[in-house]
Amino acid sequence: MESLIGLVNRIQRACTVLGDYGGGDNAFSSLWEALPSVAVVGGQSSGKSSVLESIVGRDFLPRGSGIVTRRPLVLQLHKTEDGDQEYAEFLHLPKRRLTDFSMVRKEIQDETDRVTGRTKQISPVPIHLSIYSPNVVNLTLIDLPGLTKVAVEGQPESIVQDIEAMVRSYVEKPNSIILAISPANQDIATSDAIKLAREVDPSGDRTFGVLTKLDLMDKGTNALDVLEGKSYRLQHPWVGIVNRSQADINKNVDMIVARRKEREYFATSPDYGHLASKMGSEYLAKLLSKHLESVIRARIPSITSLINKSIDELESEMDHLGRPIAVDAGAQLYTILELCRAFDRIFKEHLDGGRPGGDRIYGVFDNQLPAALRKLPFDRHLSLQNVRKVVSEADGYQPHLIAPEQGYRRLIEGALNYFRGPAEASVDAVHFVLKELVRKSIGETKELKRFPTLQAEIAAASNEALERFREDGRKTVVRLVDMESSYLTVEFFRRLPQEVEKGGNPAAAATNPDRYSEGHFRRIGSNVSSYVGMVSETLKNTIPKAVVYCQVREAKQSLLNHFYTQLGKKEAKQLLQLLDEDPALMERRQQCAKRLELYKAARDEVDSVSWAR
Repeated sequence: MESLIGLVNRIQRACTVLGDYGGGDNAFSSLWEALPSVAVVGGQSSGKSSVLESIVGRDFLPRGSGIVTRRPLVLQLHKTEDGDQEYAEFLHLPKRRLTDFSMVRKEIQDETDRVTGRTKQISPVPIHLSIYSPNVVNLTLIDLPGLTKVAVEGQPESIVQDIEAMVRSYVEKPNSIILAISPANQDIATSDAIKLAREVDPSGDRTFGVLTKLDLMDKGTNALDVLEGKSYRLQHPWVGIVNRSQADINKNVDMIVARRKEREYFATSPDYGHLASKMGSEYLAKLLSKHLESVIRARIPSITSLINKSIDELESEMDHLGRPIAVDAGAQLYTILELCRAFDRIFKEHLDGGRPGGDRIYGVFDNQLPAALRKLPFDRHLSLQNVRKVVSEADGYQPHLIAPEQGYRRLIEGALNYFRGPAEASVDAVHFVLKELVRKSIGETKELKRFPTLQAEIAAASNEALERFREDGRKTVVRLVDMESSYLTVEFFRRLPQEVEKGGNPAAAATNPDRYSEGHFRRIGSNVSSYVGMVSETLKNTIPKAVVYCQVREAKQSLLNHFYTQLGKKEAKQLLQLLDEDPALMERRQQCAKRLELYKAARDEVDSVSWAR
């Protein structure tokens, strides 16, 4: 039976070490919260400390007037074999065993002062103490500051509400067992502990009532109505306690002797003799241990479910954070290549439509390029005034005889030069889309998030490659424009005279000797405009082909090829630098690994105890 409570104690202690309790930053449901424990509640000077010392069998708690317990004390009792030496361990002093319990008292006081200062302030940060002894039962008790009604000198006015809020934060939890301590020499109706317990546990299922100072009641009075459940009934029996007197404390009376005196008091008492077998600190400890055991057994399915949920969350987190880096250079190179491939795969998904972004490239060809071509200043270039000027200058000192061929050529070449702007703009637009897709792909590659240095290297290598592809694309589209200028389509112009003859009067044309009339220049401008329009339609189709071939296709096929070549030349130290992680991420992975180990060990131990039932 005790092994199950001991297991819970070990799990709680491990949770605390890993920061799942007591102020730790944990994104997962706390395992601590699911594990039952006993919260000790009472007013100041109600005898809380004496009850705890009686259960432990040791004098180890600070004493004094007013508020003495100013931080929660999480006390874990571990039963050892008969004959073993008793000792205590603080969580903040790992591997330091204290066998002198007066030093335990001093350390509790010193550790309290370290957080609250030498004042009467309180703090919710708990102190964790484990006691190993053959004279205890396996049990977890949480000693809380005593409830009070007024603030004394040196305390803030809010101290009453602060203490109550702290105590409530423990006793409101459905897995908390409430040990409500009240002095017998006061009216139970005024008990702070019972009042609070009634509010958070109205059914009384989680509350154990303890009545202290029975030996200090007025002569002729007793507390039988309370102990027998007549004054205030709980689901569990009341337990009476007789603590050491102040004289015994001053004389350092041994706790073993005090326990014997307590047994003798109840056995010989005319009022409580019939209840002697169910009174005293030893009975209280066994009662709490037995109840805690039954509660834990009832909660095993929910505890196991929570542990499994936490394991799933942690394993998912570990997958997200990635596994530790290998020390072997070959393994490191393999890791880098795998990360690069993961990035490359996402980048291609953006281009091929598996992820958004690639459609913007089509938008360049379908919207931006045609719009830019329509905005070219051909109207100005082919205005009547400019056509006359260009044709006249092309004729030189001798006018053209039949058709102004040189004028045509100059007009066409001048018009085709305008296509360079939209062509290069298309290259640049696609380049910026590709750069943005690289940036997005790096951000979406989860495996890369832990390696900022490698992210930067991949981004730099990708952008360098895209610059090369842009330069190739620019040269290609400019070459397409230059090709149109270097060789005009003769068939287009051979059709022009036939079209004039079919549509007009050749005799009228033959009798008109003025080749420099306004109509003549308008006809030249119209012919050039038609030819430029034909070329525009051609380039509207060929420029996208060139851009895709030189930039998009190359980005899909060889974006990181140069980077791969450089990787093969790097030494182990340089590879490790690429895999340099964010220290916060490394710390997070270590914490997750420790928690995962804890939860798996806890699951195995809970399962083993569960099967042994």
